[in-house]
Amino acid sequence: MELHIEVNGRDRVVSVEAREGAYSVTLDGETHVVDVARVDAMTLSLISLSDGHHSVQAGLAETGAPGEWSVHLPAGVASVRLRSGAGHYGRGAGRVPAAAGSQRITAPMPGKVVKVLVKPGDEVKARQGVVVVEAMKMENELRAARDGRVTDVLVAEGTSVESGRLLAVIE
Repeated sequence: MELHIEVNGRDRVVSVEAREGAYSVTLDGETHVVDVARVDAMTLSLISLSDGHHSVQAGLAETGAPGEWSVHLPAGVASVRLRSGAGHYGRGAGRVPAAAGSQRITAPMPGKVVKVLVKPGDEVKARQGVVVVEAMKMENELRAARDGRVTDVLVAEGTSVESGRLLAVIE
């Protein structure tokens, strides 16, 4: 399967094939064999079988925009948007429609809220920071997917959160 994605604003092409209990992933012409296991509802364990079994955990958080995720890795947070592929074919492929309704900012993995950057009633812009969660000794800034108004902030600084917990809502 070939996917066209945007990672932090940069267009990328990814090819993924199931291969003997793992996946063959080609990104920008470089192929890796990766074993993937789900740790919990929003966290994946990725083990590269091509480079000495290097492993990493990836926390996933929906941003509220269709086809867009925040991917939390040890090196930082990446904004990933599916442009086409995996059922996104046909007229308009490559364009992700503007989302309607609420953006639900959720914790990508268990951690502690270290900063709340907004309050109910605040206007936010796309990619503006909303909440900072510390997980695995790294601070991860969770951002708004699009412009909107904060309607609810459901956590305070110092709150421990589990993976998938709703932190804030933006209309």
